[in-house]
Amino acid sequence: MSSHANDPRQPSAARPYVAPQIAPQDLPIDYAGFIAVIFGVAGVMFRYKLSSWLALIFCAQSVANMRNVENDLKQVMMAMMFSLMGLITNYFGPPRPGKQS
Repeated sequence: MSSHANDPRQPSAARPYVAPQIAPQDLPIDYAGFIAVIFGVAGVMFRYKLSSWLALIFCAQSVANMRNVENDLKQVMMAMMFSLMGLITNYFGPPRPGKQS
């Protein structure tokens, strides 16, 4: 009972937290999406399997942390297409030049 009497909090002064509104252009950069695009392009151009897989992983991370759906979705879809194109060409395309089979 004494703990309720010594409680300094005032329930009448409590207000729920309201997050401040941030404009879409003021949001921080989506580094995972940018890295996914870089790895995806490298996977397609240089035919690196690891790069294409990393692009796919960074795409998933970017989708999980997406803040602005309108702007981020374009970048994530582009990175996803590059990573999938890289994986398809690496696994189903012709062998890399200079590689002995």
